[in-house]
Amino acid sequence: MTRVLVTGTSTGLGLGALGDLLDAGAQVVAHVRREEQLYEVRRALGTPVPGVVGDLADQAEVHRVAEQVADLGGVDAVIHNAGTMDERLVLPVNVVAPYLLTALVPAQRHVYLSSGMHRGARLNTDRLAGLDWTGARPTASYSDSKLLVTALAAAVGRLRPGTWANAVDPGWVPTRMGGAGAPDDLEAGHRTQAWLALGQDPRTRVSAYWHHMRAGQPDRRAADAEFQDRLLAALERATGTALV
Repeated sequence: MTRVLVTGTSTGLGLGALGDLLDAGAQVVAHVRREEQLYEVRRALGTPVPGVVGDLADQAEVHRVAEQVADLGGVDAVIHNAGTMDERLVLPVNVVAPYLLTALVPAQRHVYLSSGMHRGARLNTDRLAGLDWTGARPTASYSDSKLLVTALAAAVGRLRPGTWANAVDPGWVPTRMGGAGAPDDLEAGHRTQAWLALGQDPRTRVSAYWHHMRAGQPDRRAADAEFQDRLLAALERATGTALV
């Protein structure tokens, strides 16, 4: 039976993905930032799912999350759903945490939360050196972080044979970040995440960029191998952990 770790499950896309996975007969591991949130997740799902706790803005806590996953017996797939729009934290939460969890949690399938806003990023290879990955000061926008995590997904798919690494643009959906008036389909967003994590449909056995279960093309920078390699080198220096 497939077991999937989903990060950022207290509300929105993450909680929805947990429900979709359970409905499909999968086992799940819910990640939350605080212990009390895990009780809320279990109440919302109506079942005592196993969980891990840690603040993804803190690299030491990301390591502890990985250790908790290992103690539970590991997983087959990870949905890197957690995210923030706080410009001080967009790099540690939206980019560094997925990088570290990819490096530290063995899994055949990784699903990363992207955004159509990644196309508006101002980053290029020259600007990577000026980024503060710790969150001590804001040096990147939300759009920048989504370009970087989309490039990370592409790099994992390129450099890890046998691993499916997919980035998902869920659209502008009515989550806590997106706001109640967001016009896109929340269910289609988390359904795509769960579908890719399960890997049962032959169409999902690729590494690609997705929106509502349709593959598309990300910004050309995300697909640039040199940009990907420089990103991985910067993240390795920032974390002391190699991806491959």
